[in-house]
Amino acid sequence: MEAPRLNVSPVFNVKRPVLMTSLLLSVAFCLSACSQPLASKPENRATALAESPAQQTPGSVTIFGQFPPEEQEKFEQTILPFEEETGIDVVLEFENNFNSLLSMRIASFNKPDLAILPQPGLMADLAADGQLIPITEAVDIHALRAAYSDTWLDLGETNGEIYGLWNRVSVKSLVWYRPTAFEEKSYDIPRTWPELMALSDRIVADGGTPWCIGLESGAATGWPGTDWIEDILLRTAGPETYRQWISHQISFDSPPVLAAFESFGELINKPGYVDGGSEKVLKTGYAESVLGIFNNPPSCYLHRQGNFIANFFPEGKAPRIDYDVFLLPPIDEKFGTPLLIAGETIVMFNHTPESAALMQYLATPTPHKIWAGLGGFISPQKDVPLEAYPDAVTQTIAQILADADVVRFDGSDLMPGYVGSNLFWQGMVDFVGGRSAAEVTTEIDKGWP
Repeated sequence: MEAPRLNVSPVFNVKRPVLMTSLLLSVAFCLSACSQPLASKPENRATALAESPAQQTPGSVTIFGQFPPEEQEKFEQTILPFEEETGIDVVLEFENNFNSLLSMRIASFNKPDLAILPQPGLMADLAADGQLIPITEAVDIHALRAAYSDTWLDLGETNGEIYGLWNRVSVKSLVWYRPTAFEEKSYDIPRTWPELMALSDRIVADGGTPWCIGLESGAATGWPGTDWIEDILLRTAGPETYRQWISHQISFDSPPVLAAFESFGELINKPGYVDGGSEKVLKTGYAESVLGIFNNPPSCYLHRQGNFIANFFPEGKAPRIDYDVFLLPPIDEKFGTPLLIAGETIVMFNHTPESAALMQYLATPTPHKIWAGLGGFISPQKDVPLEAYPDAVTQTIAQILADADVVRFDGSDLMPGYVGSNLFWQGMVDFVGGRSAAEVTTEIDKGWP
């Protein structure tokens, strides 16, 4: 089956597998020659190979990032083939307070070789500050274009250079539910926003709780709330207003944004709608909050979150039986059902033979197929087929991404880092905690650089 391809309107733009011979040649070459930028033309690469010195003893390469333990273990499995084939030791340094520690390391001249960034806005800030090395100095541009659509290359670009290698996609506009619990109550999947609200009202009338929501995420507390605002804004004001908002062509406290905040506020504050109310929402971890759908009886019947939340499901849960997904329905029919996505990009701080070799490996389908088979992962690469995903639900999500007519990247991740990864996150905490939409959005707008 043809690999799913990202259809994005250009608004803004395990068993150890055997590595392919081309990959091994690429890595072997990089170990001896990657101290200099790779030539883009095949004939120049051949000349460089012929003139390169003898291969050096492999060393190590560091990757700095922020993964929960479950996801870190999966990422480790994706790089095992690279370590085994090259002898290079990949040192993973994953911390919860990633953003602040990365800033400290840069300031103290202790930059990691590579880093996994969850925000393109942060990548752009670092690139503009001269901290990053274009990945085309390690990976041939033709290989990048073969692996990724122009959309992903554009999202990794700053000032005409590509700095980000996309690692995975998070499909966010998903509502998770337990099919057996729905069948027991004869609940139908809602196809419109009024149907979703009617279902929520019926669950309350039946003595249940419709929603589980958790905003706690350590130093990143508040980010799950930003996703709600973005999804609602796309559905009420449309993609063009969304584009103007994330680029600050309209103010953060403009009427469409205020309306999105108020719509989310109506849901989260409606009596009986959210498990534990706003107080519990602020204290509950985003990974923990989904567990309510698995309780007997369910603590909640609905949970809006990206595909990665499957990494935190209890063991032994079966797709299509214990869990499934549907798209968050449209609100204003003229805007259809936009798909909100996010992703992680790998950037290079230090250009060494080892870091360049690892970047070359990460640009191949091999690590993507490994993680796809482990679950909780959607690849942005063209050459990862649906069959690589381990279950019917994950395949459905990959197909949703491939079929989407309107796809937009997570707004907070595209905003300047100080806004999207600071003020907006804190603003959601303040809003759920009782501050008005006008107060919160005006304060965020004043902080826009």
